[in-house]
Amino acid sequence: MSEKLQVLGSRKGLTPALQHMSEVTVADNSGGKLAMIIGVYGYHGVLRRVPFANIADLVMVSVKKGSPEVRKQKFKAVVIRQRMPFKRPDGTWISFEDNAVVIVNPDGTPKGTEIRGPVAREAAERWPKIASQATIVI
Repeated sequence: MSEKLQVLGSRKGLTPALQHMSEVTVADNSGGKLAMIIGVYGYHGVLRRVPFANIADLVMVSVKKGSPEVRKQKFKAVVIRQRMPFKRPDGTWISFEDNAVVIVNPDGTPKGTEIRGPVAREAAERWPKIASQATIVI
């Protein structure tokens, strides 16, 4: 894994957890159940390198399963949980049981009214409106 992190350039300290075409669960009550990451906002990579996202990153998702109103549509979403362990600045490592996102509106407010499951502290600090709806912040 260390050689993989060395080739990432400026994002060297970040773990490449969720990449393009990764399937994630939707952790809010917006109507989606399963989504696929189809883009990562703010990623400046190299030609033919697959973009990756981490905790608290804004991604573009396509909803694969859910209610008919949101299926087959594209939305912006924020990553709130990832399975791959990542290191916090205090030296602790943390990982979650699943990969999850929260669908947000273009202005950054969550589309749903409640978030199921824990939310990473990094996502809660970067997106305060998500933190206000979270039941548990880890």
